[in-house]
Amino acid sequence: MSGVIAAAHPGSGDSVTLQPANTPEDLRAVLAQLAPDALPTFDAERSAALQQAREQVSAAPMRRFSGQWAVYAAVERHPELAARLRSLEARATTTESLNEARAIAAEIGRIFDVACAEAGIELRTSSPRT
Repeated sequence: MSGVIAAAHPGSGDSVTLQPANTPEDLRAVLAQLAPDALPTFDAERSAALQQAREQVSAAPMRRFSGQWAVYAAVERHPELAARLRSLEARATTTESLNEARAIAAEIGRIFDVACAEAGIELRTSSPRT
C-alpha cells in the first residue's frame, strides 16, 4: 500500500491515517482499517464501475468511483467528523423544520467540501446559463 502513511493527528495523541492515493487498491486498504463494514459496498461498486468502464470503453466510471470513495475515506479518517456526519444525516430524516433542514444541509455540505479538498477532488461550480 504505497499511497498511505500514518501520522499523529494535530492536537491529539491518536494516530490518524493520512489520505490514501485515489486508487482502488489504496482506498480499499484504508477502508479495511477505517470502515470494514463498507467493504462489501466498495467491492460491489468497484465491480459495477469496472463493468461500465469496459462497456463504455471509458475511464470515467472508474474515476467517478475512485473520487466518491476517496471522499468517503477522507471523512472516515476523522472519527469525530464521521460520527457528526452520520448524526446529521439521521437528523435530516426526522426534522420537520425547514430552517433546521437547511442548517443540516449546510453543515453536511461543509463536511463534504473539506473532505473533497482532502481527497483532491475539485468541486465544479456551474455557471448560470444565458
